[in-house]
Amino acid sequence: MASSESGTTTRYREKKPWRKILYEDQGYPDDYVDSSFLEELKKNLHVRSYSYGMLVCASTSITQQLSSVGLFVAMFFNMEDRMLSPQVLWALASAVTVLGYVVNQSLAWYYRQQPVPALLVKHLKTCVLFQGFSAFLSPVLASLTETISTDTIYAMTALMFAGYLLFYNYHTLDGDVPGAVSLNAAVFASVCLASRLHTAWHAFTTVTISFEMFALWPILQNTLKEFHYRGHVIVTLVISLVCTLCLLPKTVVGAVLYLTAAIFVTFVCPAWLFHIQPLKNNIYGPWDEAVVKT
Repeated sequence: MASSESGTTTRYREKKPWRKILYEDQGYPDDYVDSSFLEELKKNLHVRSYSYGMLVCASTSITQQLSSVGLFVAMFFNMEDRMLSPQVLWALASAVTVLGYVVNQSLAWYYRQQPVPALLVKHLKTCVLFQGFSAFLSPVLASLTETISTDTIYAMTALMFAGYLLFYNYHTLDGDVPGAVSLNAAVFASVCLASRLHTAWHAFTTVTISFEMFALWPILQNTLKEFHYRGHVIVTLVISLVCTLCLLPKTVVGAVLYLTAAIFVTFVCPAWLFHIQPLKNNIYGPWDEAVVKT
């Protein structure tokens, strides 16, 4: 066997040198390569190394969405127990939304020079239409799932919020947040919870706050992440603390689960990724498919 391989190698050496071409018969098998073939081997091209602090800061985008879900659930529990008036909560949420809108538009105007007055009229019309339709449909929403058991409603809500977190568009820096699938899942979950409250006012407040928290709030988060990253991280810490304080009086188990998930996502997962970075081993070479550059 050894003599056969030696003879084959000698026969190849007697021929003219092998070239990496396909348009000429060189007398070599189709799968033959010489020792120079692996000289073009390259490893881990375009790989970016991350520090642990950078990974922790990047994970705050996920932590903020966990906090949004936790705050919404805490709001539902307080309205269900009649600890919060829906009228007062709606007024408070509307005031916070107006403040957030002013901050978002100010940042957009300062960094992008967008025409704020034109956008203001457009957004005001959208707001009025949404509030009008929500108020009109609130009596229907309040009794929408009377024939469905509460356990089923809670299971559907948990599934939809999980879908919201899984399909959220975390990476984008444009206006496509949170994403169509994610937003629809959050709205469906909020409608399920709204149907378990007492009056049409409760349903109206729940749907309105869900839109503000899951459709408008991510836009402000995205703007802060793009233009003021330190502010984005500070807001994450504040909202996490507020979420914990709101959940703790109503459900200790929920508060513990939220804290566990937030700590795991914010600190444990980045540490895991940081320590497995040296194990990355992507190889590139002449066997890769050709890419036409236009």
